Amino acid sequence: MVGPDGLIGADGTDGVEGAIGAGGATATGPAADPDPDATAVAVAGFHADWAAMLRTGHGAAVRPGVLNPLIARTAELLHRAAREHPFRPELAEQAGALLIDNQFTDPQLLSEGVQLIQRQPVPDDRGPALGGAFAAGWAAALRERTLREQEAIRLAADTARQEVEKALRASEARFRALFESAAIGIGLGDTDGNILAVNRALGEIFGGGPEDMTGVRVNDLVHPEDTPGVWEAYEELISGKREYFQFDKPYYRRDGEVVWTHLTVSLIRDDDGVPLYQVAMLEDVTDRYRLQERLRHQATHDPLTGLPNRAAFFERLEKIFEEPEPDARFGLCYVDLDGFKIVNDSLGHDMGDQLLTVVARRLENALSPLGHMVARLGGDEFVVLLENCRSEQEAVAAAKTVLAALTKPVVIGDHRLAVGASVGVLERRIATTTPGAAVRAADLTLYRAKEAGRGRWTLFDPKENARAVSRYAVSVRMPAALDRGEFFIDYQPMVDLASGAMTGVEALVRWRHPQLGVLGPEEFVGVAEETGLIMPLGRWVLEQACEQAADWVARFGDRAPRLSVNLAVRQARNAGLVGDIERTLRSTGLDPSMLQLEITESTVVGPEDEALKALHALVDMGVSLSVDDFGTGWSNLAYLRDLPVSNLKIAGSFVGDLHDPAKDTHLGWRIVSGLVSLAHTLGLSVTAEGVESRADAERLRLMGCDLAQGWHFGRPVRPAEIARRIAEADLEAAPEPGLGYES
Repeated sequence: MVGPDGLIGADGTDGVEGAIGAGGATATGPAADPDPDATAVAVAGFHADWAAMLRTGHGAAVRPGVLNPLIARTAELLHRAAREHPFRPELAEQAGALLIDNQFTDPQLLSEGVQLIQRQPVPDDRGPALGGAFAAGWAAALRERTLREQEAIRLAADTARQEVEKALRASEARFRALFESAAIGIGLGDTDGNILAVNRALGEIFGGGPEDMTGVRVNDLVHPEDTPGVWEAYEELISGKREYFQFDKPYYRRDGEVVWTHLTVSLIRDDDGVPLYQVAMLEDVTDRYRLQERLRHQATHDPLTGLPNRAAFFERLEKIFEEPEPDARFGLCYVDLDGFKIVNDSLGHDMGDQLLTVVARRLENALSPLGHMVARLGGDEFVVLLENCRSEQEAVAAAKTVLAALTKPVVIGDHRLAVGASVGVLERRIATTTPGAAVRAADLTLYRAKEAGRGRWTLFDPKENARAVSRYAVSVRMPAALDRGEFFIDYQPMVDLASGAMTGVEALVRWRHPQLGVLGPEEFVGVAEETGLIMPLGRWVLEQACEQAADWVARFGDRAPRLSVNLAVRQARNAGLVGDIERTLRSTGLDPSMLQLEITESTVVGPEDEALKALHALVDMGVSLSVDDFGTGWSNLAYLRDLPVSNLKIAGSFVGDLHDPAKDTHLGWRIVSGLVSLAHTLGLSVTAEGVESRADAERLRLMGCDLAQGWHFGRPVRPAEIARRIAEADLEAAPEPGLGYES
């Protein structure tokens, strides 16, 4: 459509509606920038440069009523393409097409425009993609315009042929004028492939005159880089099976240089439909082709090292997965430099960049001659792709080559930098995996090499990979699992060894994972600690467990079990711990004396630790403390003296080791007895974990151990089962000491 100011818009718009505002956002633009003033300055600067470029020389023949809206509209489209998320390349393409629609066809304009676009600051490194999209839109529009001109010429040529039959002399003059003055190359040939005539423009494309092309056969113009199918299409045309075809095709000039053309060949028939001639029209697109090649190289290669980048690597990797042979194999060596961050931090990023350049050159020189692709994925991560890998040994050999290439120090200026690497090696049948899964597996294998001590290669292990993937799946889903109600709490009985009565329960959180099934705390609490998710999870467990304990108190009175809840180290060190517990007890109505918190020996690291003050505050509130898994850590008795605890829990591993034939069980029982005596000397009660037999329970009772828990007394169960046991205990007589253990 043509707007009231005469500006023809590729999208039908005609004015400056949606022009760039002070903040750089449009009606459909992104969220506000973190620094609106800086964005406004950048936008204004780009708009001014863009307007100056279009007005200087290129826009001299365009009247202001068209030029000004054109400047505003194209600048707006480019700004939106630079800022909006997700990235919309069609906006930049539309800007390029608008310039062609309004007569801006000078290739110099394209070059200047791409440079200007890539100089403006844009988020997430989309500068090359933005410039490429603009160039693509400009080139596509120019091509469409040229095709329309070519079609007009073809129609004119056909008209000229008909006029020759009616009035030879007049029509031939018109055709000759069109033929000779055309801006694109035109050649006329017979159906046997002989070139009969060419115009001056076509002779110039080939670096000579029209006379140099006359008598040449079309088949002599084959080029090794011809597009697949071009000669099949030519055979179909001269045989009359098709009317025309179009291809981008290279030719050799007379001086040996290569010229790229956009070729359109049409068939001319007589009145009876018999093929007579072929008319070829060639547009020299060498500059455009080279520009596209440069843009593609920039898009697929790392600007620092010159190696293929992540996009090029995945393109190559995915290609080998397209139609592999049944037994085809491949290999990956995922490489990460050891200690690179130290170089960056201590010597500066410029030194780090120089180091990366040397490393890239060494890897390429060592591995490219072997036929392997070396790519830089980002930072100090590289990857080696082995296509048609013959065996696991070949992949390992490539990893050893990587390490050998980095053995010698890198000399940069006055610095001799020792550089090493860790390598994760994967070798698989293509049919057994996918590109994404293979890269993830190689990456996880790399980190196993890092954990094993660095400076080495580690081979992919399916079992280790499965564990790592499961761990990753747990960490990814955990943040939303609480909201989805996937966690629940089981309670394990704690029994008084003297009376056999259930006097307490330990709250144990479980996760009903939709893919992995029910997970115990050992499978996700560690991840929660690492990620900080233990804070909301621990708060939820405490609230749910206290609410359940308060319900038992309301139903069973003094027969209700005392609640024991584990407290993670990060929770104990949290400044809001005392307030959280105080609010929880108040909201649930649970008496503080009914709550025992279990802490580990590593919770408090010294008498001045802030966590120690919080623990004293909890005890002053009426909550009791127990040291969990006592004996597995450092067991600093001085700290134990300072801790306000009232109970020690002997780790279940101690009791379990008492039945290990490879260990001295007599000594083991003496250690347990010593721990019980130590606790009693300090005025503490003792709970034994992991008790699985009546004999162990009886022996612990005779030692004076106060409480015990384990499968002998009951596995972790749902709250309803705990309530059932309390109710049944009311109906039974109290058992004799030492004889009332549940089997």
